Parts: sequence; structure tokens; C-alpha cells
Amino acid sequence: MAYSVVWFKRDLRVHDHAALQQAAARGPVLCLYVVEPSLWAEPDAATQHLHFLREGLLDLHAQLKALGTRLHVVTGEVTDVLSRLLALAPFEALYAHEETGNAATYRRDQVVGRWCRAHGVAWHETPQFGVVRRLPSRQRWQSQWAAHTRAPLLPAPEALQPVPLPWREPAMPSAVQLGLQDADPPLRQRGGRAEALAVLHEFLALRSAQYRGGISSPLRAPTACSRLSPYLALGCLSLREVVQATQVHMAQLPPEATRQRQGLAAFMSRLVWHCHFIQKLEDEPELEWRNLHRGYDGLRDEAANPEHLDALMHGRTGWPMVDACVAMLRETGWLNFRMRAMLVSVAAYPLWLHWRPVGLWLARQFLDYEPGIHWSQLQMQSGTTGINTTRVYNPIKQAHDHDPQGHFVRRWLPAMRCVPDAWLFEPWRMPPDVQARCGVQVGVDIAMPLVDLEAATRAAKARLHARRAQPEVRAAKAAIVEKHGSRKRSTPARARSGPPDHPGQASLF
Repeated sequence: MAYSVVWFKRDLRVHDHAALQQAAARGPVLCLYVVEPSLWAEPDAATQHLHFLREGLLDLHAQLKALGTRLHVVTGEVTDVLSRLLALAPFEALYAHEETGNAATYRRDQVVGRWCRAHGVAWHETPQFGVVRRLPSRQRWQSQWAAHTRAPLLPAPEALQPVPLPWREPAMPSAVQLGLQDADPPLRQRGGRAEALAVLHEFLALRSAQYRGGISSPLRAPTACSRLSPYLALGCLSLREVVQATQVHMAQLPPEATRQRQGLAAFMSRLVWHCHFIQKLEDEPELEWRNLHRGYDGLRDEAANPEHLDALMHGRTGWPMVDACVAMLRETGWLNFRMRAMLVSVAAYPLWLHWRPVGLWLARQFLDYEPGIHWSQLQMQSGTTGINTTRVYNPIKQAHDHDPQGHFVRRWLPAMRCVPDAWLFEPWRMPPDVQARCGVQVGVDIAMPLVDLEAATRAAKARLHARRAQPEVRAAKAAIVEKHGSRKRSTPARARSGPPDHPGQASLF
């Protein structure tokens, strides 16, 4: 029996799934997901990613069951699984979405391509986002993104002719079996398309009115933001259906719904930036592990300041706003965009940490880890792209601006709950008698700042600006702008609410 294999990756749905529809039009389909141990051994993998994936796979299995088939979840390296399948039940074609992932998935896809050519299997890949493979120029990218998101949504196949797996597969391995030792955040979002649709509908109908003005506040952002980013990262929803659902809802709003309309317009702009940043990694995969602008090589030592990195990872920097954000991440797997930018800024400037180890740690912390967005943002905020202005977030100022009463800090840092308001932003200055009355000890219950914030930030900016002023560094900027820079003139009016390449514009839905 001639049949095709649909290889699900980060596209856990049956709706608006071009690969599945094309395979179904051809004939019988075997629906396959491969749990690849080599990918889970990568330093950006985390237990929460595996558990969120498992929930998405269970939902996908239910979707496929309604169409008359099932999802086969197999553990192993992809080419090993395909070779076994080809030997026991030969198939003619492999269908999948294009993936712009980390370096390991990039190499894996290259290996799969060679395997298909060697075995005479046709491999059909279709775009998933508004990301263009082998993009010749950024000049027309915006129009291509618009064309992709305007195209009609693909319905789920009416029915699928099932193909059984020719062997009995054991249960999906646990996190421990895959070598993952970190904890699953107890308050993280749950996976699957049903959860994703519920979050989308709630955001469009209710929470979008809070979006503008709410997404910067660590207190308001958990409900003001759409919270769709993990579902987009794993493909429980397609970008196109989110864009079109948003457009339909905006068209139906009454004239007086000004705040909601403004919120959804701002949200739409971030959907554009989502793909804009992933396109950077698609065009230059090396930005995951080396500076986008090579003139900044050697600016920071990747192995330097291990004590600073350890303190940051454990929420012991001494700046309450920073440490509270780390605590929230540990419990929820999520943080709003401004606080993400602040964390990276503190790491890059006063702590003078290289973006790569910080980025690997944050990749494990973020449930919505999307490599293209993640590594572009890390480099941008660390000042190594060569095309972005220096953005430094002072954690004390951020606390004054976004948590003036200390509600956020006191929620996530129990030791801060009895600290008087007078010492809320700089608790290390509390006199000993105040500490005694509070029952806390600075340096024990509340960390001392690792460095003098003002002096360390000033020194870091001086180093960066000295490197930026070098003639050879300045000369190399134009080529990076041409390849990766946004094109403001071609941006639709609704997509202009954020500055080009602003940290966090894409990972904070």
C-alpha cells in the first residue's frame, strides 16, 4: 500500500496544516512524532518543555482520532526511525513544516534531507510562519508576510485513512529518562490546542482591552498579555489563524470599543515582529552561538564571572526587581517583555555576562522559548548586533516605574514582605535596627548587590561604546542592516506600534 508519512514537529494541530492536507490528498497517512533524545540533551531543553509537549501531543492525538486515525509517538533519532519504517512498511513521501529552530534541529533537518535523497523518498516541506526560506532580500519580506497571513485557512481533512505503525512502541520517555533534571514550574500554562483556543478567545473577547499599557507592568501583564506565545512556539495554533481571528474580531468591535481596538492593533504589530525576528535566525543560523556583528567578538568572555551568572540564576543579585523576576520565572515559566529585557540588560551591563550562557539559562526558563526570537533578542539587548541603540534597563528605576508599592516584589520574595516602604527599592541600605525589627538580615535573607550598579553600568557602556566607535566596527554595520534590518517604510500602519527591533517585541504575546 502506497502511503505518506506526516512528520509533526512544532506544529501540533490538524487545522491550517499544509503538510497534513497535502499528504491526505495523496492517500493514506501515517502521522508521526519523534521524541529525539539528542535534542533533549541540548542545553536549551527543559522539563517544562517536555511536559508542555506531552500535553500538546495528547491533544493532537485526540484531534487525529476524530479524523479516523491516531498519532504514533516514537522515541529515537529521526533517520533511524525512518529507516526502520522504510524497511518494514515502505513509504513514498515525507511531509513536514519548515522549522527554524536551534542548531541541533538545523543539522537534523540537513541529515533528514540527505537520507530522503539517498532512499528515494520525496520530502515535501511547507512554510509554517511568515518566514521565507532562502530569502533573497529583506526588501520585500513584509509583503510576503502579509501574503502568507492573508491566504485562506486550511481546514482539517474531513477524514484520514490510517496507516498502522509496524511495531509496538513503548510509552513516551519521562524527563528523567531523557536526562532532564530541572523542575517543572508549578504555575506554568498547560499545553494543547484546546487550551490554546480558550486563551485566544478569552484574550480577543476580554483581556485585549488591557493590552496597551498593561504589557509592561509585571503586575498587570499576566492577564494583559495574550499569553499565546507558548502555543505559537509549539504550533498548537498557526500564526495565520491568530492573525485572521484578530482581524475578524477587530472588524466586529463597536465604535466605542477604543481601548480594545488599540490593544488589538498593538498585538497585531507584535505578530509581525514575531516572524521578523525568526527570519533573522533563518537567514543567519550562526547568531545562536556567535555575535551577529563579528566586530564585537571578544568584548565579553563567555566563561567570565561565573559567580555573577550563578547569582543571577538563583535570584541572588541583590536587586529586588531582578530577583523577583527570577522567582516568578521559576514558578510560572513566563515573564512579560519588559522584565525579560531588564534581566538581559542587568546580565549584559552591570554583571558584564556574555549573552550565550545567559541565553541558555533563559531558554530553559521560558516555556515559550522560540530560538529565532530568543537569540535575536539576547544579542540585541547585549549590544552585539551592531545595528541597535544601546538599551540599558536600571532595575531600581524599573521597580519605581512598574512596582512603586512593591506588590510584585513582595509577592515573589517572601523576605521583602516586612521591609518598610522606605527601604523597598534598596533594602541593603536598611539600618541594623530596622533589619532586626523586620526579622531579616541583609546578606543572608536578602542578598547584597553583586556590584555597584551605577559604576558597573557606566564602565560597561564605556567598553561597548569604545568598541562601537572603532572604524572597522562602524564600517561593517551597513551589511548587517541590509541583511537583517527592518524596513519601516513597508510596514502597514497597524504594525507600527513598536520601534523596529525593540527588545521583547515578539516574545511577549
